[in-house]
Amino acid sequence: MRKILIVTDSASDIPETAERELGIRVLCYKVMLDEKEYVSRRELDNKSFYALLAESGSVPTTAQITPFQFSALYQEYREEGYTDVIQVLINAEASATYQNSVMALEEFYQEHPEAREQIRIHTLEGRSYTAAYGYAVVEAAKMAKAGREPEEILAFLQDWLEHSRIYAGLYTLKYAARSGRIPSVAAFVGDAIGMKPIMRICDHKITTKDKVRGEKAIVPFVAKKVKAEIAEGAPYIIVYGENEEDREQMRAAAEEALGYPPAEYYQIGPIIATHAGPCVLGVVFKAKD
Repeated sequence: MRKILIVTDSASDIPETAERELGIRVLCYKVMLDEKEYVSRRELDNKSFYALLAESGSVPTTAQITPFQFSALYQEYREEGYTDVIQVLINAEASATYQNSVMALEEFYQEHPEAREQIRIHTLEGRSYTAAYGYAVVEAAKMAKAGREPEEILAFLQDWLEHSRIYAGLYTLKYAARSGRIPSVAAFVGDAIGMKPIMRICDHKITTKDKVRGEKAIVPFVAKKVKAEIAEGAPYIIVYGENEEDREQMRAAAEEALGYPPAEYYQIGPIIATHAGPCVLGVVFKAKD
């Protein structure tokens, strides 16, 4: 009988309830801020990180999960008796974590050739951020709990990851400017004249597809873009930062545009907020072919 484990990293922002109830293994990144190190999700919750970020003038940094850590984890999974491990990790263009996992797996099987017949470790690249792969991880864990075969779970994941898309607005540009995602001058000018970028994230890339004038324009614009591009009847997820009122506005606009409610709400954690800041609002969805 197959024993399946679903694994992801803390940048997926999956709800802690799902982690506990579905037995998802979450690999937590470390965050460094003001010369202090924190383990995201374990030592630093979202609210605490937002407060630290607002008080600090420095730029947070994050540490990738190393090949050594993955090697140790693979041995743990083997000792725990798992026959199939399915791990979905952050966009490889944003972090070396995915490449480290693949490198460690090759070395693990070389050092333990007998393990090839004992445990199959499937590593998928999330191609994106936060709920764009976190939602799929949770659904995969539900499938595993229901007794679905690994091949069926992998097919679902591949389809979702290939078609997932995010539209999100940044309410302030200063955090993106700090992290180097956009030039500081552009951030200053954008904030000074009230222009807010609408980011489109899919297939590894973050692009500024559009800009809107003023915060109030973000919600209706994102809802319009989602309505135009979502696969018919597909679930969608609201992603948000510190402001729950913004989340509710996005929910109402998306529900009116699409005719059905969101499948879930994901609050962005320290890894994503390090670069985007805590004032983010968007929608994750499966796009049309």
